[in-house]
Amino acid sequence: MTQQGRKVLLCNCNRTMPLDGKSVAGTLEPGAVPHIHSELCRRHVAAFEAAAKSGEDLLVACTQEAPLFRELHEEFKATGDIRFVNIRETAGWSKDAQQAAPKIAALLAAAQLPAPEPVPVVAYQSSGDLMIIGPGAAATAWADQLAEQFSVYALITDGSGELPAERRYPVFSGKVHEIKGYLGAFEVAWDQVNPIDLEVCTRCNACIKACPEHAIDYSYQIDLDKCKAHRQCVKACGEVRAIDFERHETRHGERFDLVLDLSATPLLRIHEPPQGYFAPGRDPLEQAQAARKLAPMIGEFEKPKFFVYKEKICAHSRSEISGCTQCIDICSTAAITADGDHVKVEPHLCMGCGACASVCPSGAMSYAYPRIADLGLRVKTLLATYRSAGGGQACMLLHNATDGRELVARLGRRGKGLPARVIPLEAFHIASLGIDALLGAMAYGAAQVVIVSTGSEAPEYLVSLKRQTGYAQQILSALGYGEHHVQLIEAHDSAALEAAVWGLPPAPVAPAAATFNWPNEKRGTLDFTFDHLLTHAPQPQEQIALAAGAPYGQVLVNQQACTLCMACVGACPEGALLDSKERPQLKFIERNCVQCGLCEKTCPENAISLAPRLLLTRQAKAEVVLNEAAVFACIKCGKPFATRQMIDNMLGRLTSHSMFAEPGAIERLKMCADCRVVDMLQHAKHGSILDLK
Repeated sequence: MTQQGRKVLLCNCNRTMPLDGKSVAGTLEPGAVPHIHSELCRRHVAAFEAAAKSGEDLLVACTQEAPLFRELHEEFKATGDIRFVNIRETAGWSKDAQQAAPKIAALLAAAQLPAPEPVPVVAYQSSGDLMIIGPGAAATAWADQLAEQFSVYALITDGSGELPAERRYPVFSGKVHEIKGYLGAFEVAWDQVNPIDLEVCTRCNACIKACPEHAIDYSYQIDLDKCKAHRQCVKACGEVRAIDFERHETRHGERFDLVLDLSATPLLRIHEPPQGYFAPGRDPLEQAQAARKLAPMIGEFEKPKFFVYKEKICAHSRSEISGCTQCIDICSTAAITADGDHVKVEPHLCMGCGACASVCPSGAMSYAYPRIADLGLRVKTLLATYRSAGGGQACMLLHNATDGRELVARLGRRGKGLPARVIPLEAFHIASLGIDALLGAMAYGAAQVVIVSTGSEAPEYLVSLKRQTGYAQQILSALGYGEHHVQLIEAHDSAALEAAVWGLPPAPVAPAAATFNWPNEKRGTLDFTFDHLLTHAPQPQEQIALAAGAPYGQVLVNQQACTLCMACVGACPEGALLDSKERPQLKFIERNCVQCGLCEKTCPENAISLAPRLLLTRQAKAEVVLNEAAVFACIKCGKPFATRQMIDNMLGRLTSHSMFAEPGAIERLKMCADCRVVDMLQHAKHGSILDLK
């Protein structure tokens, strides 16, 4: 039957799922009741053939046999599109299977949504220039094996092993100083510490025969612990000049496309190394697997540009004063670095985890693939369909697209499956889930939102997720929605996941479902969400105290210390602090404040402090006066030009200064700039040629 323009093919997998066509009929075209197959991939494959040849777009509710159906789709020369959705492990194979019909309907509806809009791509080009780094024996052994397929370079980091008799590829020696770059553009720098330069050495063996301590072997590197400085090797090397005991230089190789690091400890110690870099360690099996992965990495490649960066609202820095560094601190690929008052993202290093977007308080860094609006549409469709099909107390289970997906599938295959009210939703990476997504799902009517961490995430991601879930639950609790709405589950295997999802505490009452769509601006999504949650809150609050580091809060000003110099206004990147054109006033719009701390660090009087909170009244978007001062008028022309407090402070500090010892000089501080210049000229002592007598 057809759903939103697609023909839906359902199968109960040899009657292992209690599928009922009527229960999902509400998600299909009016009056349609789908036929349930029992062996769509075997005995009933003719039904798939007929559907494919009809030219309609298809949705097949089976992912296990997706390769078979794709092959048949091509064989039948079908003109329509084909998609797949897993309703077996995620719904039908469950202890609660009899109550899973609303969830199945929701999964079918979400699978029909349009694909995300195209985004810019990041291109890689690899010609197969491979740098192998490691102990001599291992590095040259792998270089010998891979030389036919790659343009190989070997950098040996010790004197072990015998160099090949045939010079088929360049061999260097040294201690690696730096590796940077990505697939197709790696740069390697190393310190040449051994006296013998392997690129100059002719391997004539004269030095080996001449050395009285046998400190040189067929690795053509000198064992400096054995060497007694006779320098017979230098004489034997003669005009070749490959041996220089005074040499100690840093050498930079040309760009390499790939790096195979055979060091015991990876030279790049980051959680998510760049594409094209492999560090299997000393295990021969791991090395073989890494070598096998190298082969497909020659050619031209593309990936989405996962992020969008709006530097105008970035709160990283102003005037060399550091403010927010959250995106830099959390990036597990070292793709984000400081760049003056802003940050710089190397798109080739970005792996699309989205952690930078989830912690960015202003929304300057946002997720482009998938966009937050795309995620919102999926959440809204799932929950709305689930409710319309009769489901209640929905729990959104958010997991990643790799081992998280496998855990959920394994739970259905081997365990009790997921409870009927638990709706799984795949996120590209769970690190991208911030309070906008968590509270946004609650605004769409979820009773609970649970994030599954499998343990493969970077440690800093877990810290961030705990902070984000903490902020979300803090807000919900304060508004009277109860506890246990937002949780983070750490489950490294299916048994742990099963215990966690079946042991979830009773879901509190879900908020009324909102109708708005999530915009792609983080703060915009949160504004809609806060208004909705406040409107339907069991215990409405004007303000909610938040934990330190929260992206909302107020700026407090010590009016006695503040001179209204407005340095804070110039430093604020969000337009939260403003001055007035009519009066000496410092004004504040609280909803714009991201608590970056730039104003606090910039203030020369240390008059500013921050207080995290969430203000939910209209006042949050209105200008409020933090400080104002009496106007000081010029004592000569009467023009207002400063505040009385500023003039009083200057008089107090400078009265005894030698520059103002001259009678009347201190009074110039009470004058405007124009009158001050006039007064100085009127009282100036002009020299005369007669003074030279």
